[in-house]
Amino acid sequence: MSADKSPQASGAGGGTSTDKLRQARAYLLRVAEPPAAAVVAFVAAHGPIAAAERVRRGDCPAEVLKATEARRDYDLVTQDFERAAAVGARLVVPEDDEWPAWPLLALDLAARRGVAEAVPPLALWVAGDVPLGTAADRAVAIVGARAATNYGEHHAVEFAYGLAHRGVPVFSGAAYGIDGAAHRGALAADGITVAVLGCAVDAGYPAGHVGLLERIIRSGGAVVSEYPPGTPPARHRFLVRNRLIAALTEGTLVVEAGRRSGARNTAGTAGALGKVVMALPGPISSAMSAGCHDLIRDSRATLVSSLDEVLETVGRFGIAEDKSRPKRRTDRLGPEALRAFEALAVRADRSDAEVAAESGLPLRRVRALLPELEIDGFAVRGESGWRRRKESA
Repeated sequence: MSADKSPQASGAGGGTSTDKLRQARAYLLRVAEPPAAAVVAFVAAHGPIAAAERVRRGDCPAEVLKATEARRDYDLVTQDFERAAAVGARLVVPEDDEWPAWPLLALDLAARRGVAEAVPPLALWVAGDVPLGTAADRAVAIVGARAATNYGEHHAVEFAYGLAHRGVPVFSGAAYGIDGAAHRGALAADGITVAVLGCAVDAGYPAGHVGLLERIIRSGGAVVSEYPPGTPPARHRFLVRNRLIAALTEGTLVVEAGRRSGARNTAGTAGALGKVVMALPGPISSAMSAGCHDLIRDSRATLVSSLDEVLETVGRFGIAEDKSRPKRRTDRLGPEALRAFEALAVRADRSDAEVAAESGLPLRRVRALLPELEIDGFAVRGESGWRRRKESA
C-alpha cells in the first residue's frame, strides 16, 4: 500500500488536506524529535510542504538544521502510513476539521508568554474512530502514580466513571497505576477515553496494557501519539507527551503523585498553560499523596474530593448545575456550533473571518455553520456580516 493511496494518507478531514501536505507533515514528524519549536515556527512561516522540501535539502535556518540534520534523510513516509494503516491509525493534521485547534491554542498563547515546553504538535497519529476534536471538547485528564495504592486506583476509577457517565471525555497516559484505572473507569461507563502515548501507537507499550489500548479503540475512544510508527518508548518522550495531555483537556486531576513524578510534571504544565489543576488529598502518611499535598499547599492545585467538585472547578461544563433549572436553548447546539454562536455579537455584525478568529474554528467550517445557525433561529445575516438573534442571546 502506498502512502498516497491509503485512507490514512488522505485523512479523515473530509478531503480538506492534500496528500502532499499530509505527507510533508508526516516527514517532518519523523525527522524532528518533539517538541521541535524551531521546526514548528519554520512550518508556520513557510507552510508544511515548502518547509519539508527545504529541510530535505538542508536549506533552513541553523536552529531548524540542528533539529533535523540527524534524520533528514529518513524519508519513511510510505512506510509510516503503511504501518499506521496496519493498526487502524490515521494522521490528523492542523488542516483537518477534526484538529483540536481550540484546546491546543493554549500552547500558542503560553509560548508567547515564554513557556519553553509550550510547543504545538506538527501532527498527531490517531487510532480510533472518534474525531480528535470531539474527544478533546470539554475533556478532563486524570493522572497519577504508576506505583498507585488501592486508595488511588479506587478513586481514579470512580472519578473517571462519574465523568464519563456525565459525558465528559477522560484523557490519560495509559501507564500502569492511576492512568490505567482512569481508562478502565471511563470504559465501564461506556464513555470516551483517550490514551496519549510517549511512543508510537503501534509500539505495544506498556505490554500489560495492549489489551486495554485495543479496548479503548474498539469502544469509541482513541489512542494518540505525535511519534511516528515504530518509535519506541523513552523517558524523555513521556515528559514531552505530558504537555499534550495537559493541552488537550480543560483540566487535570492528579489522584496520586510522589514529590518527583510525571503526574506532577503534567500538573505543572497544565498550570503553565492556564488550564485548571486539581488534586485529590490522601493520607498524610502516604508517599504517593505527598505530591498532591504539595500542589494543594503551594496553591498550584484546587483540592477536590467529589465528582461535583471536579465539575464545579473545571467550570464551563454546566453539568454540575441544579437539574431543576430550565435548560438554555443553546444546550442543543453541538460543540462547534456553540463556539461559532458564542463568537457572534448581539449589536454588531461580524464577518465569517472574524467569527473564525474568535472561535478558533476553520474558516470553511464557520461558513458551513453560520447558515445552519440562521436556519435554527440563532443567527441573523446582516449587511456586513452575522450577529446573534436577540432572543438567543
